Amino acid sequence: MTVRPPGDDARLARELAIAAGSALQAVRAGSAEGADLKAEGDRRAQEVLAKLLAEHRPQDAVLSEEAADSAARLTADRVWIIDPLDGTREFSERPRTDWAVHVALWAAGELVAGAIALPARDTAYSTDQPPVLPERAAGPLRLAVSRSRPPAFVMQIAEQLEAELVPMGSAGVKCASVWLGEADAYVHAGGQYEWDSAAPVAVARSVGLHTSRIDGSELIYNRPDPRLPDLVVCRPEFSDSILKTIAANVPEVNYR
Repeated sequence: MTVRPPGDDARLARELAIAAGSALQAVRAGSAEGADLKAEGDRRAQEVLAKLLAEHRPQDAVLSEEAADSAARLTADRVWIIDPLDGTREFSERPRTDWAVHVALWAAGELVAGAIALPARDTAYSTDQPPVLPERAAGPLRLAVSRSRPPAFVMQIAEQLEAELVPMGSAGVKCASVWLGEADAYVHAGGQYEWDSAAPVAVARSVGLHTSRIDGSELIYNRPDPRLPDLVVCRPEFSDSILKTIAANVPEVNYR
């Protein structure tokens, strides 16, 4: 295996996410609308990431939402887990900014690097330049939730925790809202895949946030089935109360 300088992969992840984001901004500036805009965004961002990974990391495997999966990744030492456009609906609804590009690297059982770009906000977050978690503002617990389809169980635990709901789009944006201090937690159990959470989880861990499944178990990546349907990302001081509330009030949730 090639030995690379510390931070090299994380820096590349950031550069790739930004490059795909620039391509998406160009697509969004065009005339396409609705389903055509979504499809063109997915296609173009995938092209950019695939080209750059083939150029810079030709020996690595890739798991992407927008490309056919290959069993070869299961025996690879290094696998890039990417979501070329997370929040496709929000991307198609100009001028919304709550969509993202996810780029993460899994190696030997762990997420070792990651970045998410928020192109419409002209910013990116990565494990080599982790954001600093701000002091929490006073007030009730704030839960980041889907603006269009918040899971029913989240509404239930929000009531139990006397929490406020903060609606927004992309999973990456929801995770970013926690490390930016705009929300205290993102709790999800409505169905996701590894590419939805790998990069946000990598960055969240670099910030010092709690990350887990909703039963408190570890998030495991590069599995044969890439479905990873549930997620908790939160400020560490709230992890116990959130997980206990889920366990006590939502026993019917299928964790697996």
